Amino acid sequence: MTRTSSSIPLRLASTAIAAVAVLSLSGCLYAQIPAGSPTGAPSSSPETDAPSDERSGSTLTFAEGLDLASDTYIEWGDGLVVDEGWKIVSPDDGNGGWTYGTVDGTCTARFWQGYTTDVPVVAGDDSASSDAILGVLLQTPTSEVTPLATTGEFSYMAGGSGGVETRQVVGVDGSRTWLMAARAFTQTGVGLSVVVDCTAADAEATLAAINEENAVVVTP
Repeated sequence: MTRTSSSIPLRLASTAIAAVAVLSLSGCLYAQIPAGSPTGAPSSSPETDAPSDERSGSTLTFAEGLDLASDTYIEWGDGLVVDEGWKIVSPDDGNGGWTYGTVDGTCTARFWQGYTTDVPVVAGDDSASSDAILGVLLQTPTSEVTPLATTGEFSYMAGGSGGVETRQVVGVDGSRTWLMAARAFTQTGVGLSVVVDCTAADAEATLAAINEENAVVVTP
């Protein structure tokens, strides 16, 4: 991945509504999900194989993120490339985003990685900054996202290991569910996100399955 540009745009979807009244987990949030991956982010080139090394199974909590060196290299691995249950829907767009879909057409997973220059600066550790990424994606102030978001995790270095704390928001619209999860790394100024959108499956269960195959790769 060559890091060339620097921002998550403040406007990601024309249908986004920046009102906390709409941010109800029991309501229809689907209209607020970005229609595509964020733009203005560094170009990405996902790994061709699921990553693994001796650090598999360790953790990268929000607090531990503050101990990272400023030049630490962080990116998505690409375990789904070898999973026959998934296919590429939209290849790397050159702006840090790409999309996979299940072969049965029930779910998509939109990945993004890039700089967080345009994400509002908020006090606190990587948890608060992760909420800020969600806020940008939803066009909603961080302070309104935080009470609705929960803490989840991505896998660290190898699929199935867990350990990378994230913040996430889940929405339901009839049989459709979606989950937006993000992690900011404030010491390095980068972030990762994935939006899982399912028409006939559970988005949370689907993200759990993705985490079994896919991981966050951290290189000192």
